[in-house]
Amino acid sequence: MCATDINHYLENNQNWVKTVLSQNEEYFDVLKEGQHPKALLLGCSDSRVSPSMVLGSELGELFIHRNIANVVSHTDLNFLSVMQFAVENLGVRDIIVYGHYGCGGVKAAYENNSNGLIDNWLANIKDVIRHHKSELNSIEDQNTRLNRLVELNVLEQIENIKQTSIYRQAIDSGNKLKLYAWVFDFNTGMVHDLKKKYNIKPSIV
Repeated sequence: MCATDINHYLENNQNWVKTVLSQNEEYFDVLKEGQHPKALLLGCSDSRVSPSMVLGSELGELFIHRNIANVVSHTDLNFLSVMQFAVENLGVRDIIVYGHYGCGGVKAAYENNSNGLIDNWLANIKDVIRHHKSELNSIEDQNTRLNRLVELNVLEQIENIKQTSIYRQAIDSGNKLKLYAWVFDFNTGMVHDLKKKYNIKPSIV
């Protein structure tokens, strides 16, 4: 992409500012006072799954962290720091793990080829594959199998959140955190709530 192509984002920004101010002259005055997000969202870095666009959220509504295949790794100080700040400083009580069907990271982990440095990150998903090997092997269609792996990965990351010291300290302090497992579907544009889809009890997710 040439510099001219990139610059159109700056033009879009200018047009957006004009539109926002035409609707509310105090918009940025309110925004600069601080943030009070309703939820922490862990999503995939995939450029096609922008949470703000897909969920129609405004600035300040979601505290967002994104990485390859929406993984919660207990060695990832980046995400853990984000989660701690969200829970302890911003008072967030809702945490969403937001995956998507057709996830390249999930597919790469499943195919188990050599991909260089990213293989160290994908090892987290390979653990999910190992834990659910029997179920995945029972699914004949590969696309369906990969979609199920996407779901299992999201659910596994929910469990990983529960094992963090941040989550446990919040619960011990009486701050009940609600965890949500969502998956975006490219085919329909819809976001599926796995808890409702599979009738998972609230005590689990």
